[in-house]
Amino acid sequence: MNDVQPAGTAADRARWRRYLADERAEAAVYRELAARRDGEERDILLALAAAEGRHEAHWLALLGGDDRGMPRADVRTRLLGTLARRFGSIFVLALAQRAEARSPYASDPDATAAMAADERIHGEVVRGLASRGRRRLAGTFRAAVFGANDGLVSNLALVLGIGATGVPAAVVLFTGIAGLLAGALSMGAGEYVSVRSQRELLEASAPDPSAREALPDLDIDANELALVYRARGMEQQEAVDHAALVVARVHAAEQLQAPTDALSIVEHDDEAVGTGLSAAISSFCFFASGALIPVLPYLFGMTGLPAILTATVLVSIALLATGAIVGLLSGASPLKRALRQLGIGLGAAAVTYVLGLAFGTTIV
Repeated sequence: MNDVQPAGTAADRARWRRYLADERAEAAVYRELAARRDGEERDILLALAAAEGRHEAHWLALLGGDDRGMPRADVRTRLLGTLARRFGSIFVLALAQRAEARSPYASDPDATAAMAADERIHGEVVRGLASRGRRRLAGTFRAAVFGANDGLVSNLALVLGIGATGVPAAVVLFTGIAGLLAGALSMGAGEYVSVRSQRELLEASAPDPSAREALPDLDIDANELALVYRARGMEQQEAVDHAALVVARVHAAEQLQAPTDALSIVEHDDEAVGTGLSAAISSFCFFASGALIPVLPYLFGMTGLPAILTATVLVSIALLATGAIVGLLSGASPLKRALRQLGIGLGAAAVTYVLGLAFGTTIV
């Protein structure tokens, strides 16, 4: 241990130790994530860990090398570490993105401007890494979240609306089951058609690979390729310059038969769209799982107002969970997204319940 006495007041040293603990924990999170990645993503995560190590050294130097009495890292950082060790998923990167955005270094007099800038850039780096994961699961995840949410809200509304009319519990139960099956099948079929149609539109807009065969024979002076680039959004002079460069490069590489991707002007991220079958299966399963929750009290023999209240509470918990998950993955506030999801869902259910009361009749 270094014998140099640390500077600053007792409060300063306590703050530095807290920052030091957080930096060490954040570096460990990035190393844990890197251990589950390879290639470029692994290198980026290790570089982030190294940057956190530089920040750690800064606080340790202010403490004179004395790291005794270190506090635990904050709860969020410890949670990140636990998730990184067990899952190493997109959720961890989404949480890390929010953690980097909350850095106090910009207003701390003992943090350097470079450290504050690092933290802001780290947030963008993590955002970029997280966006890769979001693209990979975007199509299936969208179908899963929408399916679960629609199942929760639509079947709760159906159950409450029918239950408010005063019909026997068996009628409510079978109505809920019918709504589950009908909705799940409809969602699955609709999602399949939607995703397939979207992919077909993207494929129709993508450049024709066979058109590259014409590139070696294009007149370098009367370059028709410039029209392709203009049609896909480039300005006229930019298109002419780029087309001339491409044609010259193709002519130079013709003897080597080098591959050319000259016509791929617009990037179509099919990975973000997902496949029709996976989206349909996700939508069907998650709608059914969501729609099952409002029916559970009736499956277990509950009736009347207790069943309605229990179904509402169960669905409320599920809505909060789905909203929080969407918030986490989008890098937004999980609490705000959860409350928004809850408000929308219960609002729709309340309308049908009131209508059920208004038109209440007993079905014999």
